[in-house]
This record gives sequence, C-alpha cells and structure tokens, in this order.
Amino acid sequence: MADPPPIPKTLQVSSSAYKPGEPIPKQHTCDGPDKSPPITIANVPPAAKALAIIMDDPDARDRTWIHWTAWNLPAATTQIPEGASIGKLGGRQGLTDNGDVGYGGPCPPPGKPHRYFLKVYALSEPLDVPAGAHPPLFFGAMRGKVLAWGEHVGTYVRR
Repeated sequence: MADPPPIPKTLQVSSSAYKPGEPIPKQHTCDGPDKSPPITIANVPPAAKALAIIMDDPDARDRTWIHWTAWNLPAATTQIPEGASIGKLGGRQGLTDNGDVGYGGPCPPPGKPHRYFLKVYALSEPLDVPAGAHPPLFFGAMRGKVLAWGEHVGTYVRR
C-alpha cells in the first residue's frame, strides 16, 4: 500500500517538527533518540470511527520501506505528541521493515536525500488486526475502509 488510496486528500496532516518538504530533525531519526514526531490532524470526517498512520520511504533501494504503522487511534484525535509511539499512542502499532514494533525513524544509507511520507487515514471502522502485525496484514485490513486521508512529507539525508 505504498501508493495512497484513490480517495481525495481531505485530511490535513502537519507536524510542528518540520514543514512540508523540509528536513526531518535528527531527534526523529536513527541518528538521534528516534522519537516519533508530533502530528496535528484536522478535517476528519464525522463518519470516521478510527485513525491509522503509515510512515514510509519510497526512495529506499528495492521497495518502499515501512517506518511506522499504527491503527485504531480514536477518530477524535487531533494531536499526537512527540514520542507517542512509546506507549502513549492510544492504538495498536505494527512491525516496521526493520523488524521492530512501533516507530522507526529515517535511517537511509549515506548519499542522496530520501522522502518520508507520514500518512494519516480516517477509517469507517476499527481494524481487527493484532498489535505487532506485519504491514501486509495491516494494509489488507484497511482496504475498503478508508474515508479520507492526508499526508505530511519530510526529507532526510545521511552523509
């Protein structure tokens, strides 16, 4: 599910840590404490019953790399604080492509900048997916349940 669903972007997703298209601060990467960034969410449709998060890197060598999946966050969520992936999120989290559960921030090989897409989805119902699930199970459960989505994109480069 690297590509967004064929639904217009109507959610507003932002982060006070970095502006769209700008570098992600080291504190949200493997070169720092690797804390999930603060997230602000607006314009969630009234019919939404839950929210889900995906952070991915489409510039990874062989495929889109999954850095975070989280789901079943309350639909009324408008703010997710920095570091919330460490026990304060209010939903379930899945495996990253690093093999860890929770947030695994940007950590590209040295060289060119990579783009990181932080996507939030409004869902018509909570997902029946256990915590620690592999990304394909999570992505499959989302099919047909996305009411709206939005994204916030940052970059990161290691020299």
